[in-house]
Amino acid sequence: GQAAASGSREGLRGLRVNTLKTEPEAFRKRFSSLLRPVPWTKNGFYIEGDQKASKHPYYAAGLYYLQEPSAMTPAAALPIEEGDRVLDLCAAPGGKSTELAARLLGTGLLVANDISNSRAKALLKNLELFGAENILVTSESPDRLCSYFEGFFDKILIDAPCSGEGMFRKEEAAVTDWSVETVEMCARRQREILESAAAMLRPGGRLVYSTCTFAPEENECMAAWFVRTHPDFCLEDLSALPFGRPGFVWEQVVPFAAGEIQPDVPLTRCRRLLPGDGGEGHFLALFREG
Repeated sequence: GQAAASGSREGLRGLRVNTLKTEPEAFRKRFSSLLRPVPWTKNGFYIEGDQKASKHPYYAAGLYYLQEPSAMTPAAALPIEEGDRVLDLCAAPGGKSTELAARLLGTGLLVANDISNSRAKALLKNLELFGAENILVTSESPDRLCSYFEGFFDKILIDAPCSGEGMFRKEEAAVTDWSVETVEMCARRQREILESAAAMLRPGGRLVYSTCTFAPEENECMAAWFVRTHPDFCLEDLSALPFGRPGFVWEQVVPFAAGEIQPDVPLTRCRRLLPGDGGEGHFLALFREG
């Protein structure tokens, strides 16, 4: 049912221009006038038809990153300022990290982490290709990172490991690997990751939590659980962002909530992208500490 509902046509493709090396409009004129802008980021474009973007010399030169359009939203939602200390906690292969580095403009510090050593090597390669400065690439568990960086970061991005329902059109394995047990397993892991991230954020800092799945257990329920168990954090309103739709309200998710959601948690402050919204699917919540 879920696989059929996601549709069978090929998923949307996109690229995000590296603003450390070129301006989006100048790139568009040189690369292809067929590029159509992605509405929620100034440097993202849809790849139309059979354009071989991965074979182009500009790709090898690090002028752009191939990224599914809705996956561009987490970095777009995190308010980066020059000089920030930023952590991308589940960073490989680097789609979000390269954008965060570009927005830091060589200032501050970006720590890009992935628990998989082999994936962390690919992450480092992509950051180097982009010309990123002031970066530290690590391959540690979130709780071990926490022992070194308690209260250290101004901004944290978590694009969490999830059940991947937003990838159904893109990857056949996402369909065949899905199960109710997978959703429950992912939710447990997401809670552990959020616990570590909360300890690494400084007072007044901001944390983006995102997934590429649709399950409320991994999305609104997770946001509500986090606010309930961390009363020094609040949900910031993402409704001004030019994409998607509000998060599901309490009545829509209460069958999934297992007692973790209170009716007064403003879940409509979260943001959802569903197939048909211009991407394959994403969920976003922005938290502020203090």
